[in-house]
Amino acid sequence: MTVSGKTASETLSFAGDFPAATHDAWRKLVDATLKGAPFSRLESRTYDGLTIEPLYEAAPAAKAVAGRAPGAAWTVLQRVDHPDPAAANVQARDDLENGATGLVLVFAGSVNANGYGLDATAPLARVLDGIALDAGITIDLNLSPQTRRVVRDLTDFIKAQGIAPAAVELRTSFNPIGGFAASGTSPRAWSEMAADFAAVIGRIAGAGFHGPFAVADGRVIHNAGGSEAQELAFALGCAVAYLRALEAHGTANGMALDAARDAIYFRLSADADQFLTIAKFRAVRKLWARIERVCGLTPKPALVAAETAWRTMTKRDPYMNMLRTAIAVAAAGLGGADTITALPHTAPLGLPDAFARRVARNTQLVLLDESNLARVADPAAGSGAIEALTQQLCAAAWSLFREIENAGGAWSALEAGLIQQNAAAVRAARQQATTRGKDVLTGTNAFPDINESAPTVLNVAPRTVPDDAPASVTAAALPRIRLAEPFEDLRQRSDDTLAKTGTRPKIFLATLGTPAEFSARINFAKNFFEIGGIEAVSSPGPDFAPVYKSADTPLACLCSSDNVYDKDAAAAVASLRAAGAKHIYLAGRPGEREAALRTAGAQSFIYEGCDALATLSAAYDILAQSG
Repeated sequence: MTVSGKTASETLSFAGDFPAATHDAWRKLVDATLKGAPFSRLESRTYDGLTIEPLYEAAPAAKAVAGRAPGAAWTVLQRVDHPDPAAANVQARDDLENGATGLVLVFAGSVNANGYGLDATAPLARVLDGIALDAGITIDLNLSPQTRRVVRDLTDFIKAQGIAPAAVELRTSFNPIGGFAASGTSPRAWSEMAADFAAVIGRIAGAGFHGPFAVADGRVIHNAGGSEAQELAFALGCAVAYLRALEAHGTANGMALDAARDAIYFRLSADADQFLTIAKFRAVRKLWARIERVCGLTPKPALVAAETAWRTMTKRDPYMNMLRTAIAVAAAGLGGADTITALPHTAPLGLPDAFARRVARNTQLVLLDESNLARVADPAAGSGAIEALTQQLCAAAWSLFREIENAGGAWSALEAGLIQQNAAAVRAARQQATTRGKDVLTGTNAFPDINESAPTVLNVAPRTVPDDAPASVTAAALPRIRLAEPFEDLRQRSDDTLAKTGTRPKIFLATLGTPAEFSARINFAKNFFEIGGIEAVSSPGPDFAPVYKSADTPLACLCSSDNVYDKDAAAAVASLRAAGAKHIYLAGRPGEREAALRTAGAQSFIYEGCDALATLSAAYDILAQSG
């Protein structure tokens, strides 16, 4: 049998009739489209200044980054953070019975405890009642300076149960440098603590637990708004400090250099920037392998844990947190994370209930069991884009790591404020990008639902854990932020006004011309003001007075096209003034007509890229002055 002159066994190629696609040919088409504009317009930059090209060629010579065993699923960790030990036990058992393969015991006061966490004074046996610790599940600890004795309690409990220490996947997560970075205080300097740190780990390892025991945790940098390279550099700096401490005191504790290396693991944040997250998780392994080689060790895959990002979670439209979390989990998994913890979508609102916990758990299970994301070892290997990002991240992080080392190591760099200053610069840039809408948090600074209903959380009050230990060493604490908070504060003011008066703050949107002329800008203006909780009321012109007066607001915004503004804006502004408007906005960039519009009475201009937070905050000041 033949098909168009070919036998049935021959392969038909639909691309065979076309010339081969080449980068040069693509570039010629792009240059023609740009019409003289620089090619750099198609490039973007990360907060580390890394260049992201619009197109990459494959990197067939690239090698897979050694990490999780090929085809092996990552460990699905679930947070256990209810302050009541009986309720925490219910959480833990429900998670393990429904697909989780490990637990993170989050203690009050630890990094990312979110105002809750296990009470260190409560009996740990009650939290772990009925849980087979030797059944292959992972137990990871999130400790605070006040709860480090929990490790001793837990190891004693395991021995009392007659369980062999080697049968328990226990990660004690000692992280004194990360704790110092987050709190800004320490009772002793690292030089004084290092020997005790090594001794504790040596005792646990000597008891038969195989760890790892110390965590180089980059979350504190991510929480502070830092960049990917800064997070990697800090984690690497902590890991090297811990390695040095274990090596220096290894003789006394029986821990050789290779055992010290095995006692350390990494924990990084994963966010919805999927390609950077994939590259970051690949980069940490490559960077640590370089350290291992310098130390004379044969590199072996480090254990790398992931937790989804806190800083991009929102109180408003929290269901969008599900989407951000799903992307983050997928990216961390594809990047080779060994364990992943997904924050429940309601975490910013309070202590998550069973439904939110189930969604967080099932997000991972679906990606593992239905999407099969763990089936391929390093699926990003050979991708031109991911390989380029990984290499750029490695170079940027290594440079920052050397800066930390030149400052005397991670602890000394924190005391000098170097790490905090670097993170602060990126944090300021992120916050500006969020206030100007360049970085979008859907439901918060874009596409708000002003009348949304908040999901339920458990009726458990948050609490703080005071640090009663004397602070002989201090440094600037790295802040823990969510980028949505300033907009959420404005929305809360709107909710408070609604509760007090029965109505929200309002702005009157005055439209000119036909729907085709004003639709784009009235939709923009409605979205713009409602991200701050200011409800939009609209009416077509030119007779605005009756509807404007019924809106009962001192704020008005004119919405139409540039052509209509040229003809009718001045008269419309005058009409709004006559109707009683105290502050008049115009939707769109004013351009050359700004002086004339201001003369007519327009006071502010809103447009894509303007400082929405400052504009909305000023609007609330005007509303307050108007009573």
